[in-house]
Amino acid sequence: VQLQASGGGLVQAGGSLRLSCAVSGLTFGNSAIAWFRQAPGKQRELVATISSGGITNYAGSVKGRFTISRDKDKNTVYLQMNGLKHEDTALYYCKLTVLGRAYWGQGTLVTVSS
Repeated sequence: VQLQASGGGLVQAGGSLRLSCAVSGLTFGNSAIAWFRQAPGKQRELVATISSGGITNYAGSVKGRFTISRDKDKNTVYLQMNGLKHEDTALYYCKLTVLGRAYWGQGTLVTVSS
């Protein structure tokens, strides 16, 4: 199982980015997928999750600004990030959990200039 995260970059505060997490090696129909982030000098934190049933949850700091979604045909999960703030600057990771096992993608860097 491999997860390939992409879509990070440099954006001005108030701008938008869409991150993608492409999954290969299994179809994620029965999987939960999450986005985490880790800012320099800080612990990794959960940003958003989407369950196998399509139920979504968000960290309070991103609720109303970020949207997690998935495209089963493309085996890809997205994180649409709007209204970006400087404090959203971090390395963003996707994580897939299935049958009690967890798989991580490599990070994609998001830098928000103030």
